[in-house]
Amino acid sequence: MTKATNFTEAEATICYTAKLIEKERDKSYWVGGGGTPLASTLLAQQIYVPDLTVVLEDGVIAPQPAVPLDPLMVFVSAKANYRAVAWTSMNTVCGHAQLGLFDYGILLTLQTDPYGNINSSLLGGDYHNPGRRFGGAGGANEIASMCWRTILHTTQEKRKFVKKTDFITSPGYLDGSPGARERAGLPADTGPYRLFTPEAMFGYDEETRYMKLLAIAEWVEVNDVLEKMDFEPMIASKLERLEPPTEEELEILRVNIYPTGGPISEGEWIQL
Repeated sequence: MTKATNFTEAEATICYTAKLIEKERDKSYWVGGGGTPLASTLLAQQIYVPDLTVVLEDGVIAPQPAVPLDPLMVFVSAKANYRAVAWTSMNTVCGHAQLGLFDYGILLTLQTDPYGNINSSLLGGDYHNPGRRFGGAGGANEIASMCWRTILHTTQEKRKFVKKTDFITSPGYLDGSPGARERAGLPADTGPYRLFTPEAMFGYDEETRYMKLLAIAEWVEVNDVLEKMDFEPMIASKLERLEPPTEEELEILRVNIYPTGGPISEGEWIQL
């Protein structure tokens, strides 16, 4: 495949995740909401893993979405749910998750902290008197609570990576102490796995559960990433370099998946 030299931040995040799905091709994915999480699975289905097992947040099992479509605007629609094995409910697939049937959940986040807790509800103030209120959990709480592992998407900004979230909408490793999730009634051995931004990939230390920088994009250095965080993550002893999108991935993403027939204009443009 040919390395692309011009793409947007959203396209980078989507392509990173699709490559991870290719490596983890035997896993099942419960996708929360639309946007980059759904686009990542659609791209992986189109180019890497045609028989990928995907369940949508609202309870639709193994659809074959009628692309092209806007992964954000048509979520919970006939196009997104086309030729599904079953149209069920969120309660039904929550039951499936409780049984341990979903390996990974993929979610967007408004804020995240060092332990992978997610805020998608409010900024400033408190729950009853927020500075600004957002859409909230939807099915994200169930996904973050009961999938074996959670994959997060966000942008590389200091306001996104905070020492303490304004509100915990969906749980990560909570306070990071041993057994914190289990004490809260969540399944054992579950929790955040990876977090992708256009500039980096993070994981979580196995002992402390603290966020760890694992890989960076080829157009940034470590300090570029750290400057856009309100806390300093742990850093892997050997940092990897993320592979940028390929021309083949971008063509499929822009033409076969998104209805505009052009770049996904979310975030800034990246030119290598």
